[in-house]
Amino acid sequence: MNESPAKIRVDKWLWHARFFKSRGLAGELAGSGSVRVNGDRISKASHSVRPGDVLTFPKDRHIRVIQIDAIGERRGPAPEAQALYTDLEPPQSQPRETRPSTLERDEGAGRPTKKDRREIDALRRRGP
Repeated sequence: MNESPAKIRVDKWLWHARFFKSRGLAGELAGSGSVRVNGDRISKASHSVRPGDVLTFPKDRHIRVIQIDAIGERRGPAPEAQALYTDLEPPQSQPRETRPSTLERDEGAGRPTKKDRREIDALRRRGP
């Protein structure tokens, strides 16, 4: 009776493994068709996964490729969650766009003209 189940819903496993803050967020991703299990696209959060399956899904700006090693019984602390999977392709850090942190004007240039103000506003709207 104390045996852990042989399979679990993909949204529940993603939540147990702490890839998402809530089970609802994990369910939305699984239901959107963005998750692949062993290379096959799934469209339901209720799809069952088991140890040995490989999950591929987008997380932040990375594509994560994860092999399931164990089925978690609960959503425990991070070290316990990291023991549930093997990261087959660790995320690569992407360089951020470099842009000046503040807009600089020559000292003594006076107040900006209306044209200068529009250019400054356009730069601020682009943002990171």
